[in-house]
Amino acid sequence: MDNDLQALIDVRHHDPHRVLGMHADDQGNLRLRTFQPHAAHVETRDRDGEPVGLNAHPDCPGLFEVALPKEWVPAHPEYRVTLDDGHEYQVIDPYSFLPTVGELDLHLFAEGRHLQLWQMLGAQVLSVDGIVGTRFSVWAPNAERVSVVGSFNDWDGRRHPMRVLGESGVWELFIPGVNVGDLYKYEITSRLTGETRLRTDPVGRSFEKRPDTAAIVPAFQHFDWQDEDWISRREQWHWDQAPISIYEVHLGSWRRNNGDFLSYDQLADQLIPYVQERGFTHIELLPVTEHPFDGSWGYQTTGYFAPSSRFGTPDAFCRFVDRAHAAGIGVILDWVPAHFPRDDFALARFDGSALYEHEDPRRGEHRDWGTLIFNYGRREVENFLIASAQYWIEHLHLDGLRVDAVASMLYLDYSRQAGDWLPNKHGGRENLEAIEFLQRLNHTILSRNPGTLMMAEESTAWPMVSRPPDDGGLGFSMKWNMGWMNDSLAYFSEDPLHRPHHHNLLTFGLLYAFSENFILPLSHDEVVHGKRALPNKMPGDEWQRFANLRLLFAWQFTFPGKKLLFMGTEFGQGNEWSHARELDWWMLEYPHHQGIQALVDQLNFRYRQEPALHERDFQAGGFEWIDCNDRNQSVVSFCRHGHFESLVIVMNFTPVSRSGYRVGVPKTGRYQVLLNTDSAEFGGSGQNPQPTAADETPWHGQPASLSLDIPGLSAVVLKYSGH
Repeated sequence: MDNDLQALIDVRHHDPHRVLGMHADDQGNLRLRTFQPHAAHVETRDRDGEPVGLNAHPDCPGLFEVALPKEWVPAHPEYRVTLDDGHEYQVIDPYSFLPTVGELDLHLFAEGRHLQLWQMLGAQVLSVDGIVGTRFSVWAPNAERVSVVGSFNDWDGRRHPMRVLGESGVWELFIPGVNVGDLYKYEITSRLTGETRLRTDPVGRSFEKRPDTAAIVPAFQHFDWQDEDWISRREQWHWDQAPISIYEVHLGSWRRNNGDFLSYDQLADQLIPYVQERGFTHIELLPVTEHPFDGSWGYQTTGYFAPSSRFGTPDAFCRFVDRAHAAGIGVILDWVPAHFPRDDFALARFDGSALYEHEDPRRGEHRDWGTLIFNYGRREVENFLIASAQYWIEHLHLDGLRVDAVASMLYLDYSRQAGDWLPNKHGGRENLEAIEFLQRLNHTILSRNPGTLMMAEESTAWPMVSRPPDDGGLGFSMKWNMGWMNDSLAYFSEDPLHRPHHHNLLTFGLLYAFSENFILPLSHDEVVHGKRALPNKMPGDEWQRFANLRLLFAWQFTFPGKKLLFMGTEFGQGNEWSHARELDWWMLEYPHHQGIQALVDQLNFRYRQEPALHERDFQAGGFEWIDCNDRNQSVVSFCRHGHFESLVIVMNFTPVSRSGYRVGVPKTGRYQVLLNTDSAEFGGSGQNPQPTAADETPWHGQPASLSLDIPGLSAVVLKYSGH
């Protein structure tokens, strides 16, 4: 038996088209060959429709062949296969088709520049020579053999081995008759280890519901988007001067229906109107990229091109986004390029080698998380990740990405002991490949998709995270201000008696507030793992805890930077968040929680309505201290300046009311109270701080001043109303 036939029997042939399909013989005929391992009889038909039986090969069980004159053979022979039990099926020969992945596609991928990778790799329903089927292609350069297995071939790896396209490492096969909804995986034999493993598709766009992990052949038609006006406006908006207030959501635990997840369509019915009513501008989704384990909250991604099937189909996800846009709400995805899980059905050692990750665990493993780190220096891996980001923005119409765990990407020694990391080529700790990847990622997404946002969760003092790559920055639109968050929560957790000794926690953030374009996050990470929910971080009795929480939210919404709140915090949920159950909506039956929700609504309204609170978030001229030195009374006052208007904010961080407190202001005249967190409608004591008219008494370095009664644990926002 020749080597080709033996390799076919052993299921290790890297070019099955060399054996199967149609091949000219020495007599000028075409020899037809098909491999049908369980067949008792196989026949085909010639061009005139006459049946022709194929002969079983004497040395290769399952291989059937026949030689026919060329003029008798159709371009794509069809076989009727009869099994031992009498069952029959028909197949069009997949090995009669030329490759359907072009040379340009392969070239762009090898260079890391194929920005629509989902159209090259994965499963694509195509019509080839008038025959409908599915083209499968996958990158596995260290495989000896790759087969497509699925619901259409009894998961038998002998039935549909793929061919490798030159030295690209890309394997391809067009299978007629495989259509939308069919399940599939890849059966891969490693050239390095000889092991054979089943892997799901790295570029799969739809998957079974966990715990099952097969990919699903996706529909080839495009979604009928209705958000052209939204996209057009987005391209023109000046986001840096606009109000951006983000509602961070874990879809599986926002609400449930008798314990079950809401679908994308149900979430569109319920979540979008809720967010709209609260006044938020954006929804940020904790990762809905497909993942096997609910307890990872989505941060251990296995499907970088697929909305999670937990909540419905990809089309249903598109409907959710489309309806959000119709309601004036943007949608942001929490996206995870820093690491991926070790699950052996997914990316880890995909073709038996460290393909997506580093071989050396000192570069390739996250010790803390038990996950693997992408090899950003490999062009195909960089291409995979950037194409994933582009897919969510371009194809699924998202408005931005929050990039998770950027700090872990930037430092080679991140959370590692001495000797457990490898320095860069200059001997330093900076991950030069990750830096280049992030710069290219941000440049690509933001230049190709005007008006979209790229946001970094970056917790260190790395410089110029939100500055252009041409200037040496990473190129993000904005960065999470973790320093503000940590300092603020530390300050608010102090008993007011001790706050004078920690006054710098309030003021220090202004020293760097304009070094980056900042988002102020009160996120999911602050209300889990024993950190306590926000109300329970606060000192004092129940009234004081909720007064402190109202003050915290006012501090956030008047401080320079865009805003982010995690779901449940907007009504002061008292229990820590759990991914396994819905929010404690019953708490809204109680006045304190109703008051918190009413305050957040009002803060969002004022934030959107008052240009001084958002126009100059990233400019030092948009903020001015009036007095940051009254630590003994724990009172601060400052101005927020827009292009044409200003606001005066006074905050009292003790439960002691301050009567006749004099505050410097920019000009004389009357000032109206826009917001008082102690108002009864917010659950406060109902004190009504009426400021006196500002006179020409200089104070706090301002040319005028007024007198104000400030309730305890409250914030008062004032606006000039004229003489």
